[in-house]
Amino acid sequence: MKFDEILAEVGEFGPYQKRLYYLACLPAVMASIQALLPVFILGIPKYRCKIPGLANDTYAIQNEAHAKLINMTIPPPSAGEEGLYSHCTIYKSENNTWRDFTEITNTTPQMACTSWVYDTTWFYPTAITEFDMVCGHEIMRTHSNMVRFGGALTGSLVLGMTTDIIGRKKTLLTAIMLQICSGIGVAFAPNVITFVVFTYLSGISRIGEFMIAFVIAMELVGPSKRTFVGLVIEVFWCIGLIILSGLAYFIRDWRHLQLSVTAPAVLFFLYWWLLPESPRWLLSRGRLDEAEVIIKRIAKSNGVTMRKGLMRDITLDEGPHAKITAMFTSPVLLLRCVIIFFNWMALNAIYYGISLNVGNLSGNVYLNFVISSLVELSAYVTLIFIMDKTGRRKLYVASMVTGGIACLTTVFPLVYGTAAHTWVTVTLSMIGRFGSSAAFAIIYVFSAELFPTVIRQSGIGSGCIFGGLGGMIAPYISDMGILLGGHLASVLPMVVFGGITVFAGLTSLGLPETQNRKLPETIEDALQFGRTETVKQELRLFALKRQSDGKDRPRCEAEDGDKAGCHTEQKISLF
Repeated sequence: MKFDEILAEVGEFGPYQKRLYYLACLPAVMASIQALLPVFILGIPKYRCKIPGLANDTYAIQNEAHAKLINMTIPPPSAGEEGLYSHCTIYKSENNTWRDFTEITNTTPQMACTSWVYDTTWFYPTAITEFDMVCGHEIMRTHSNMVRFGGALTGSLVLGMTTDIIGRKKTLLTAIMLQICSGIGVAFAPNVITFVVFTYLSGISRIGEFMIAFVIAMELVGPSKRTFVGLVIEVFWCIGLIILSGLAYFIRDWRHLQLSVTAPAVLFFLYWWLLPESPRWLLSRGRLDEAEVIIKRIAKSNGVTMRKGLMRDITLDEGPHAKITAMFTSPVLLLRCVIIFFNWMALNAIYYGISLNVGNLSGNVYLNFVISSLVELSAYVTLIFIMDKTGRRKLYVASMVTGGIACLTTVFPLVYGTAAHTWVTVTLSMIGRFGSSAAFAIIYVFSAELFPTVIRQSGIGSGCIFGGLGGMIAPYISDMGILLGGHLASVLPMVVFGGITVFAGLTSLGLPETQNRKLPETIEDALQFGRTETVKQELRLFALKRQSDGKDRPRCEAEDGDKAGCHTEQKISLF
C-alpha cells in the first residue's frame, strides 16, 4: 500500500491536514516579499547632477532663482536620456562651483559629475541613491539582482538535497533563520559589497522557504486535492506581494522597509512545535512509528478509525533511496528532465523579468505593482476552477504561449506610434504577467507530480536550480532598456521575454499528462507515467539491471516459492 492509498482510507484533506497546510503556506508570503523587494529598495528615481557647491540643491525646483541656476550649470539631456537635464554631466567652470557659472553657450565644455540629486516623488532613499548606482554604475543594480538569484540557485541545490536527507521541517527552519540574519545584514549594509553579500544569502533563504513549504503542502494531501493545494499556496504568494506594495508605499526608506519585512519571520520558529515532519518523508526513510502518529491524527480529525495492520501494508520504503541522477538512467526520463529544467529556466526568466520590469514601466510604480499582483492573483484563482478540467500540459502550454505572444506584441504600439502606447504596453505586459504566473503555478504542481517521492524535493530543487539560472539572466534582460537606452528601450526586454516563453511552452508538449494520477514514489513509478511499449520495455530492463547489480531483491511469482526460478524476466515483479 502506497501513501496515497493510505490517505484515501483515512482522509485526503481533513481538518488536521488543512491546519497544517495553511501553516505551510505562510512562509510563501515571506518568500514572495523577499523575492520582489528589489523593485522598491533598488528603485531608480529620476535624477540629475548636483549643482557644484550648492549644499541645499534638490531635484525639485524650489523657485525661479533655483531654476535659473540649474539651467546655468546642468546641460540638456543627451540622446537616450529622459527628463529636462543631463543625468551625468555638468558644465565645466574655473573652480567648478555654482558662483563661477555666468553665461552658457553651445561651446561651453562639459564634464562628468560626481554627486547627484534624486526625485523623491515615489521612493527615497533607496540603495540606488545611497550608494549612487548611476552614471556608469547602473550595472551594479543588475549585478545585485543577479546575485540574489544566484543565491536562489545555491539554495535550490543545497537545501533541496538537505531536505531529502534531514527532513522538511528542519531545513525550513534553517532557511527562516538564514532569512532573518541576511535581512538584518542587508538593512545595515554600509557599502555595496556588504549589501550584495547579504543579498546573496537572502536569495538562498527565500527559495528555500517557498520550495520546502510547497513540498510539505503537496505531501499532506491525496491526489484529488493536489491541484487545489498547489494553487492556493500561490495565492498566499500574491498576498505577500500585495502586503509588500502597501508597506513600500508607506515606508519609503529602504533600510526601514527591509527591516519591516524581515522581523515577522521570527514568528516562524513556533513551527518547531506547531508543524510536524512530512509523513511521506518519514515513511520514505523507514520511520514508521513517527509517521503512524501523524496518520492517526489525520484519521481522528476525519472521524475515521484507523484499521489495525495498516502500517504493515506500507510499501513506500521497500525500494532503495535514490538520487536525482537516477532520473538520467532512462532516455524517457532524461528527456523529461531536460524539458522540465529548461522550462524552469525560461519561466523564471520571464516571471521575474516582468516583475522587476514593473519598476521600469511608465506611471506610478506602486499602482503598476498592485495591478500586476492582482493580475497574478487572478491567474491563480482562475486555475483553481479550470486546472482539473483541462489537465496540466495543455493549460501550461496555453499559458506560456499566450503570455509570450502578449510580450512580443508590446513592440507594435511603439513602432507604429500609437498615442496611448504607454498604457497599451502596460496592458500587454500585464497579460504577459498573467500567462507567466499561471504557468509558474502549473509547473510547480507538474514537477511535484512527475518526480517520485524518493527524489521529489531533489527534483524540484534541481528545477529551482535551473530556475535560478533563469532568474540570474532576468535582471540583465529587464534592465536592457536602462543599460542600452534608445527608442525601443521600454519594450525591448518584453520582446526578448516573449520569444523565450513561446519556445519553452512549445517544448513542454513532450511531457506526459499527470492529472488524477497517483504520485510516483519510486523511479519505476515515474517510468510508468509513459504507456508506450518502449517505456514498458525500459521498465523490464531497468528492473533486470537493478537485480543484477544487487540493489533489489526480486519478488518471485512462482507459487512454489522456488527462488531459483526468479531469474527469468517473466517472473520478476518490482511493483
